[in-house]
Amino acid sequence: MGTAVLDIKNLSKRYNSKWALKNINLRLEKGRIYGLIGKNGAGKTTLMRMVTGLSFPTEGTINIFGKSRYSGIEGSGKRIGALIEYPAVAGSMTAKENMHFQCLMRGLPDFGLEDELLKLTGLEDTGRKKVKNFSLGMKQRLGIATVLLGSPELLLLDEPVNALDPAGVIEIRNLLKRLREFENKTILVSSHNLPELYQTATDYIIIHNGEIKEILTHEELEERCKSYISVKSTEPDKLAMVLEKACRTKNFQMMPDKSINLYDMPDDFNKLGQILYDNEVVVTKLAIVETSLEDYYMHVIGGDGND
Repeated sequence: MGTAVLDIKNLSKRYNSKWALKNINLRLEKGRIYGLIGKNGAGKTTLMRMVTGLSFPTEGTINIFGKSRYSGIEGSGKRIGALIEYPAVAGSMTAKENMHFQCLMRGLPDFGLEDELLKLTGLEDTGRKKVKNFSLGMKQRLGIATVLLGSPELLLLDEPVNALDPAGVIEIRNLLKRLREFENKTILVSSHNLPELYQTATDYIIIHNGEIKEILTHEELEERCKSYISVKSTEPDKLAMVLEKACRTKNFQMMPDKSINLYDMPDDFNKLGQILYDNEVVVTKLAIVETSLEDYYMHVIGGDGND
């Protein structure tokens, strides 16, 4: 187990009679990108606001770098960078002017860091162009650049690719990967863009109705989302026996409708059909099924995609 950057235990938040978060337990380790997945109102922003100190829990504890979020706020707060909802940048200024202003506001004397971060985020050539004339992707990258002032070790990014065009989404994805690979940052990023998170995150946190439903690594997700063959027959028990004996596999599951999900042989589709034919199995369905992150997410929360 790696170093715990953020350790949350039994965290709950209540607004009047409604629980926004319920008994959250979460541990983030150094140098990983965590994708926070959930519908609007699931509790994603509430969780980030509590980690940054913008909101206080009703119950539970938040430890950052081994210290309580509320007793050790002076030390731990400087090690956190957050972009929640919208980037706080001035449209009438250039990117360099925004960075310089943020340095002055935070009492950071090393202005050389401004150019370094603008280069890191791909904004070093924007010159005297005003931020109000930037694309959404450029504004988001500038917001992240300002967040990186002070070299925070933990980044919290709430919907950083929201409303971006495909080029902007790719820009943010590449930036987050660079921050992890070359800066060893720990990043918690929420997004509705599940295919994008699949290409970006190393770990996934599924939250629904204020509760964490599942936490899994990218490797675990790939294992659960891998292709499989769905087979249905008029004689499901005979089908299972043929799979076990003739195909020499037990890596299958009989579903409630008596169809079978076969997790072996996705590349031997025609061979499987021939084996079933040779063993006189009457097949009524034979199809390769691809499971996406969206499919898996809907399976975990037990929904059909409708709010």
